[in-house]
Amino acid sequence: MKRIGIAASKISKGNLVIYNLMVVLLSFLFSLFIFLISGCAVLLALTIIAYIASGLMPQGYERFCSFLFVVCMASLTVVVTIFTVMVILRNIRVKISGYSTKVK
Repeated sequence: MKRIGIAASKISKGNLVIYNLMVVLLSFLFSLFIFLISGCAVLLALTIIAYIASGLMPQGYERFCSFLFVVCMASLTVVVTIFTVMVILRNIRVKISGYSTKVK
């Protein structure tokens, strides 16, 4: 979490508006990267489970498997969104009366 703020401050070089934009941009890019990696892992795991269990499951299993994938991806989206909002709130800075402060 702190690394995003450090990288944003080095990119912005003291400009508060650019700092806040960089925090949002870096947080979004990092969360997208984590979502893609985790989504691929979930897809691979569900594919392997479906392949192994294909002989044991009844005929309606394909619809259940797609529903299970949607539920897993929706919960992954919620978790990644919560962590991204936490990172943005931790690193955003607001200018109050000539002073630059971090929002706590």
